Amino acid sequence: MENEKCDLVHQNGVKEKELEVIDGYTIKYHANGKTIWSKGKMINDQPDGYWEWYRNDGTIKRSGYFEKGEPVGEWITYNGEGEKYKSTNRDKN
Repeated sequence: MENEKCDLVHQNGVKEKELEVIDGYTIKYHANGKTIWSKGKMINDQPDGYWEWYRNDGTIKRSGYFEKGEPVGEWITYNGEGEKYKSTNRDKN
């Protein structure tokens, strides 16, 4: 298992979210440092495969797939209760 902590500040002064890498999954945390903001795999410094984003209270907010850093396929937005609210197709057809 690989763990990695990060606390970067961008040039514009915005603090990078704390993250760790566990079993190949990059997990970023909300500012409280306790609840997950997003999780998914990174390949060559780009998101790849299935990703999820969460609200501060831990409910799922959005999910979708990346292919070499580009969003593809069906992306789902969830309501405040974590139920499917909207679906968007990100294919370039």
